[in-house]
Amino acid sequence: MITADASPERLDPGLRNAFWFATFNAFSFQMVLSSPMFLYARGLGAGATVLGLIAGMMPLLVILQIFSAPYVGRVGYKRFVYGGWTIRVMFICAMAVLPLLGGVLDKTTRLALLLAALFGFNFSRGVSSCGWLPWITALVPPSIRGRYLTVETAFVNLASFLVMILAAGALGSNPPEWRFAALFAFSAAMGAVSLSFLKRVPDVETPVEERFSHQPVPWGAIAGFAPFRRLLCFAIAWAFAYGGVAVFTVAFLKQLGVFSEGQILLVTSATFLGGLASLGLMRERLDRLGSKPALMLAQCLCLVTLAGWTAVAGRLLTPTLALVTALAMLSGLCGALVQLANTRLVMGIAPRMGRSHFFALFSVVSNVSLGVAPMLWGFAIDVVGSLERRAGGLEWNRFSLFFSAAAGFVLVASVLCRRLEEPEASSMETLAREVLIQSPQKLLLRLWHRG
Repeated sequence: MITADASPERLDPGLRNAFWFATFNAFSFQMVLSSPMFLYARGLGAGATVLGLIAGMMPLLVILQIFSAPYVGRVGYKRFVYGGWTIRVMFICAMAVLPLLGGVLDKTTRLALLLAALFGFNFSRGVSSCGWLPWITALVPPSIRGRYLTVETAFVNLASFLVMILAAGALGSNPPEWRFAALFAFSAAMGAVSLSFLKRVPDVETPVEERFSHQPVPWGAIAGFAPFRRLLCFAIAWAFAYGGVAVFTVAFLKQLGVFSEGQILLVTSATFLGGLASLGLMRERLDRLGSKPALMLAQCLCLVTLAGWTAVAGRLLTPTLALVTALAMLSGLCGALVQLANTRLVMGIAPRMGRSHFFALFSVVSNVSLGVAPMLWGFAIDVVGSLERRAGGLEWNRFSLFFSAAAGFVLVASVLCRRLEEPEASSMETLAREVLIQSPQKLLLRLWHRG
């Protein structure tokens, strides 16, 4: 047992297990919360609204953290998280059986059972994830949290890339349902392996006030804390900008009829390569330059990405595999940068006393927004339907309208990002100068001296 907020400015050796947990957890959840699940549900007849429900269910059920937060300190961070993750694996096992019941159950029934299993999976995750951030925050010293988060994100994105390559090879074109069963069974096995590493992560002593306090939680006062409130507003705007991009990119590529399921999964895997690039981009810079420059850079890149998708959906650009892969990589980099910077920022804002409640409220607001966004986008896409109009050199259809509307929310998020409070942060120009000018110059000098 480690005392909370240990002082040495270095990582506890036991935290290596957290990196391996994150890796095998990514091997597991990407199969059931990402493109393989969207493709399977699409094969069962799911429309855009149902796909939006599947994409939104995980973040939406994070609202359960509000109700579980008062109990985390009493149960203990590690025990709380471990119990919920164990239940998750059980629901994945149920999902692995469904594709094998094609001769017994019709597609509508299997889709309903799939939604029920996904609800159980995400319910257990929503409750138990309340303990993860306070647990890790207590283990990682403040001055190296950016480095820790960057390395963890790299592990997750590398694992996600590899598992999407595996899924692409396994599914190919017009896959039989037993292949989906095999992928979901693999997900369950990787989930079980991740639990073995989670059990080895050092435990921490929860603050006394969390263990024994029976006072009602002052949610209003927490939400009204100015730096925290501004971060919440930014998180909501970003959720509506980015929340539906992953699922409806898959739906758009599927509708085109140009790419096979395997190729669509390869495009999805490029998203994680983009996320992996955040390691080289931000590993040392996040702690040194701050979170705001990373957030502003992500907004700029996201505008470029959504403009590209709008042009492809509007038939201004030909949807080649190289182009959509490049757009997916940029999208993954944007998502990773925002996740890294947001998490580091809320770690710095939340005080030690009541930390679990700050994290719970932030997770609930940001994730519920991420859950609601694809549902609303999916409903809007279904309402637009087959409507097509040409204007300004573009064909305005349901997907080009979606991508352009999402870009509008990026502009709103950019304005809110400038209002975030981080006194020590550098400017985005400083970050851009380091990335685009100073780093290439250093590389060229090294190559020159070697030559």
